Amino acid sequence: MTKTKMLLGASVLLLAGAAFAQKPAQNVSPKHHPNIAAAQRLSEQAYEKIVAAQKANEWDMKGHAQKAKELLEQVNNELKEAAQAANQAHK
Repeated sequence: MTKTKMLLGASVLLLAGAAFAQKPAQNVSPKHHPNIAAAQRLSEQAYEKIVAAQKANEWDMKGHAQKAKELLEQVNNELKEAAQAANQAHK
C-alpha cells in the first residue's frame, strides 16, 4: 500500500471517529446547578485530554480511547437528566 493511500485511509478513519463522538455539551446552568455544571466541565476536560492522548499516540489505542469518549458522552447525558430531575422535584 502506498503512503498516500495509507494517509487517505487514516484521514477517513479520523473523520469517521470525530463524527461518531462529539465533545460533551455543557448544557446545565451553573446558576441553578453549580455542582452538576462543574461535573460537565470536568467531563469536557477529560474528553479533551483523551483527544490529546489519541493524537500523541497516533490514534493507536485499540478503540479504548474512543470507548472512553463515548462513556463521557453518556456521563454528560446523565448529568443533564439529573439536572432536569432536580428541576422537576423543585416545582
